[in-house]
Amino acid sequence: MEIETELYKQNPWWEGKFDEKSIRRDIYLNEIFKNIKSREIIILTGLRRIGKTTILKQAINQLLTNKIKPENVFFISLDSFNLLEHSIHQLIEEYRKLYKKSASDFFYLFLDEVASRENFEQELKSLYDNENIKIICSSSIATLMRDKKAHLTGRTRTIEIMPLTFQEFLQFKGAKISKADKAKLESYFKDYLKIGGIPYYVLTEDRAYLNELIESVIYKDIIAYHKISGERAIKELFILLCKRVGKPTSYNKLAEILKISVDSVKRYVSYFEKAYLFYIVDRYSKSSNEKITSPKKVYIGDIGIKNLITEFKDLGASYENLVFLKIKNKNPEYYLEKSIEIDFITKDSVVEAKYNQEINEKQLKVFNSIKAKNKIIAKGYEFFLN
Repeated sequence: MEIETELYKQNPWWEGKFDEKSIRRDIYLNEIFKNIKSREIIILTGLRRIGKTTILKQAINQLLTNKIKPENVFFISLDSFNLLEHSIHQLIEEYRKLYKKSASDFFYLFLDEVASRENFEQELKSLYDNENIKIICSSSIATLMRDKKAHLTGRTRTIEIMPLTFQEFLQFKGAKISKADKAKLESYFKDYLKIGGIPYYVLTEDRAYLNELIESVIYKDIIAYHKISGERAIKELFILLCKRVGKPTSYNKLAEILKISVDSVKRYVSYFEKAYLFYIVDRYSKSSNEKITSPKKVYIGDIGIKNLITEFKDLGASYENLVFLKIKNKNPEYYLEKSIEIDFITKDSVVEAKYNQEINEKQLKVFNSIKAKNKIIAKGYEFFLN
């Protein structure tokens, strides 16, 4: 009876009580519905509180609007305390009993925080191979998605949910601006540069919320998940990385400052990456040896988090970080020639981030010498409106 109550609580549309009023993130909804008829398991992943659960609920709302019967949509929050003792298969059986569904009946299954379950990969594989179900799930930790994907090879489509784009930020702020209204756009862009793109934080600007989010990622997704005893080193490394956003950084130097081994630094940085807190960018080089040994550049998953730690200064680094997040899916690297650095090089583009300043002569010479289809100097908000 307790399970039934919990399932009804989590699926209010079964009783016609669903009222989804959050701001739609069409970039991701379009991606989900482009793949809704395929058999692949859709996995939404990304930083904690980036809006994955909300997007799952928006997708449910879209299905109901498209006249899918409410009883054919089943949502489970897998980290819900009341359901921890039950496997995904057992919960599906409970759902089938409720609606007298046979094993061949099709339905949409939404699994929130799927990686909170130890054997979720085997369960998903079994459901994919043996059931007539469309599965859409979310996870804040990339570890399992990457390390144990062998179970799910060829069966998944991963969509990484990113912080709000500048256009989404304007939407969340309720800003109605024409592209010609430059002063207003510039003012909102400065806010974006400071606040970043965590949806709830953009709406409330509640610093306590962002602090709690940082604690949550560090303790749940890193210290507890990876069973780390050196709590101090993790926290200090987090602060150091925030301060080094956009700057070439060597693991050796970080190890020296923290008085821990280089291997520990590399391992901890990889944990931060798997929790979507930081991204590491290599130096561009045709020599793989040089690429491995060169300093890395560090960017943060959300600029608002950096600003909370370092205060709102070094706008150039914050701006460069936003440029990185916008082009991240192109796998950018940084370019270094005779001590002169260009921010990003991708397969077809070279991009230099210069917030409200000009590129100097030496840099321009190197910038122009790089063979690339697109050459972009990003200077202000215009880069983010394309």
